[in-house]
Amino acid sequence: MKKGSWRDRGADRRRHHNPGWQRDHSSHRSQEERYGSSVPGTSRNVQAPPADSTSSSSRASAPDLPGFYFDPEKNRYFRLLPGHNNCNPLTREGLQKEQQESQRVRLLREDEQPRKKSPRVGLNSTLLFQKRHMGLVAESSYCRLIHELKVTSMRRHKLEVQSSDSTSPNTDNFKLIVADSACERVFTVNDVEHGGCKYGIMNFRGCSKGSLSVEMCDNLYFTNRKVNSICWASVTHSDSHVLLCLVGIAQTPGCVSLLPASLFSNSNPDQPGMLCSFKISTAWSCAWCLNPQADKNFSTGLSRRVIVTDAVTGRRQTYGISSDVLAQQFALRAPVLYNGCRSGEIFSIDLRQRARRGNSWKGGRFYQESAITSVRILHDENYLIAADMLGKIKLWDLRMSRAVQQYEGHFNEHAYLPLHVNEPERLLLAVGQDCYTRLWSLGDGRLLRSIPSPHPAGKDSVPSVVFSSQLGGRSGLPGLLMAVCQDLYYFSYNSDYQDGTLCPEGESN
Repeated sequence: MKKGSWRDRGADRRRHHNPGWQRDHSSHRSQEERYGSSVPGTSRNVQAPPADSTSSSSRASAPDLPGFYFDPEKNRYFRLLPGHNNCNPLTREGLQKEQQESQRVRLLREDEQPRKKSPRVGLNSTLLFQKRHMGLVAESSYCRLIHELKVTSMRRHKLEVQSSDSTSPNTDNFKLIVADSACERVFTVNDVEHGGCKYGIMNFRGCSKGSLSVEMCDNLYFTNRKVNSICWASVTHSDSHVLLCLVGIAQTPGCVSLLPASLFSNSNPDQPGMLCSFKISTAWSCAWCLNPQADKNFSTGLSRRVIVTDAVTGRRQTYGISSDVLAQQFALRAPVLYNGCRSGEIFSIDLRQRARRGNSWKGGRFYQESAITSVRILHDENYLIAADMLGKIKLWDLRMSRAVQQYEGHFNEHAYLPLHVNEPERLLLAVGQDCYTRLWSLGDGRLLRSIPSPHPAGKDSVPSVVFSSQLGGRSGLPGLLMAVCQDLYYFSYNSDYQDGTLCPEGESN
């Protein structure tokens, strides 16, 4: 080989592979330099690549860039700032909250329209009645569709709570409201700004003309402890007392208090009735037994224990378990207690059997995927509805220990949220952690409506609701009662009351 020939071959290789050694080094530049950073400071934005003017879908399908958010309206990328020390940082959490708030406001505006569009074509009472008269709709389908029509037509009204002391309006957020069996009284728990709770009773009165009045009792009680669970108790007569589970603080142990409802009466009688308190460690849940075979007995669900107590004698029966009991309810026909645990287990206890070692005293046992937050037994006592912290709501057949129905749409990640069942109207209700109140058809699991909260969603503004066919007693009104922040709202379930003034003190929204 001649001298220098290897140099010529190397030159030929460089000429043949010219694109390789002259490649673009722009990949070493930052994303901001490539797309153009036009705004200095922490909230820089990045111009999106040119979009096709003939198609709007190109903007919606813009490629994801790590650390950037694409706004389809402005056709621009905005930088997401991870730190919390920046001025006005743009984060994914903030953007998600902003979108949720705009959706809530939009749904509220739609609900306030005088004639809300039906969610289904042909869903109106006149057409349904005609189809039923001609035999085109089965009786069961007709009832379900009528309930769906009523639910979608519910409108919001604000209630003014009357009080003898009108100079001190309610300034504390509602935390819980629980109605008695007649829905004439509602026990309320409010969070107090300086810590602790205050609780009392609101009296409801309704009439067939469509008026609903609310009166708050004068005797409000304050406690520096947190109220974990409450239920109505029938000691001397139906709903004569209220059972409260109070969480212990510092050196003060937790307790379960049995308070006579007459304590909260404006008349303030001299002898309110039976009043007692049972020292007990932190109780997550409580339930009152109405079966005569376990008369005046109540249960408390604790950490790794279930305690059944006789309210008159104070005698206790303890059942040891392996998890925390977060939800409880007694059956009516038999003295059987159903429990929902943090482990996802649901089991029953028959009080007619003595406690045994191990788990041999447990009746039916089945599981859901996450911690149980609420259990509700249907009237025939063959079915149970349970909700968990993954947002799953299931209908269980107790005879087969098998889930036969699931109610989709509920949102929960870690909150302790209750379920509400109204069998006369065939409805299931639940308030999600996103502050939406959802109503399902109890029979087929269809989601009928999602009601946004009148207040912006937040950890301390989750609504508490009550639904009844007779709010205010026998002459009361059917509908939904919602307590959120410091306000009380009523959603009429009967279209006959939609256009009238709800009450003289009320403010129609």
